[in-house]
Amino acid sequence: MTLTITDNRTGATYELTITDGTIRATDLRQIKVDATDFGLMTYDPAFMNTASCRSAITFIDGDVGILRYRGIPIEQLAEQSTFLEVSYLLVHGELPSQSELDAWVGEIAGHVDVDGSIADIFRGFRRDAHPMGMLQAGTAALGTLHPEAVAIGDADVRHRQIVRTIAKIATLGAMAYRHNAGKDFVPPDRNLSYAANFLNMLFGGDGSYQVDDRVAAAMDVLFILHADHEQNCSTSAVRSVGSSQVDPYSAVTAGLAALYGPLHGGANEAVLKMLRRIEKRGNIPAFIEGVKGGDERLMGFGHRVYKNYDPRARIIKKACDDVFAVTGVNPLLEVAVELERIALEDEYFVTRRLYPNVDFYSGLIYEALGMPAEMFTVLFAIGRAPGWIAQWNEMIQDSDQKISRPRQIYTGYDERDYVPMSAR
Repeated sequence: MTLTITDNRTGATYELTITDGTIRATDLRQIKVDATDFGLMTYDPAFMNTASCRSAITFIDGDVGILRYRGIPIEQLAEQSTFLEVSYLLVHGELPSQSELDAWVGEIAGHVDVDGSIADIFRGFRRDAHPMGMLQAGTAALGTLHPEAVAIGDADVRHRQIVRTIAKIATLGAMAYRHNAGKDFVPPDRNLSYAANFLNMLFGGDGSYQVDDRVAAAMDVLFILHADHEQNCSTSAVRSVGSSQVDPYSAVTAGLAALYGPLHGGANEAVLKMLRRIEKRGNIPAFIEGVKGGDERLMGFGHRVYKNYDPRARIIKKACDDVFAVTGVNPLLEVAVELERIALEDEYFVTRRLYPNVDFYSGLIYEALGMPAEMFTVLFAIGRAPGWIAQWNEMIQDSDQKISRPRQIYTGYDERDYVPMSAR
């Protein structure tokens, strides 16, 4: 299939090959705007309609509300799988056999400890330091502890860094939480599941805390739902920085920095603030009218990709029930459910295809578990780590991949002379 372009200035025609619903942007270079020009470019701020890579990891159909990891629907994985099995799937492309899964889980468990120098770094932060800042510092420091990670062309070396990233990011996240709380770090327990170990590192340490299996299972589901989401801002950052062939810890740190932004990883905290401001069901109609009038923002609804109900939001509602059965119901849940019901029946939101996304309910669960709002993005990052590292690994092996270097449209001055200070 081809696309024919006719240049009305010159009468010249160009045949551009269409593959997978795309044309190669570099094929446009043959169309010259003037004699000295680089060639025709596309202008696409924020990459609204640009495919930056070829990937076999995650498929999203936002119009229908589909999310699949390696072809498997997220609903099936959330119900039947575990976070570490999903991590294996993302990295290796196929579900593991029992022996492969056992070996994988054992590898992850064998790398959950972090070097004592990382603890020293964390202790150097103020108690009120944001845990995402600490997580970035700790992840970047891993590259100094594993200098062989720069050998990205070696498959065995890459595998070890993949395992270490998934294993250690939960430990680093828990350490950040403990530091903020003014408590000693709790060492990992290799005999616990990934989610249970994380919860124990957060809340254990004095012998009185026992991980509830229902809470651990819900946490595992939340990690699964966040494990990958195609070429979002943070994943694009991982790929862009990784294209320089830097070590994977530096690339993942770039992903953490992107996720730190309130437009990406901080949305569930904004949902909680909104629900607290609404306070009770009786205030919802007035709030809805405020949204329509532009005086309020409806947080947790709408998505850059999904123009239908986010499939992850349906699954999280079930996780809410499981967690609240242990912790007691968050009173804001009633407000959230009623707000969702009204919005989904209101023509204003329906015609704009504004549906709940993954952030609408996740903050309620995290708060019920006793997590401060500052930790919400850390939890997101722990879940997203397998996706970041799988995307990085895929990119490294892609022969089409070159160092990321977007073009620009220059809008500045033409050539002009330097003006001496005395003449300004």
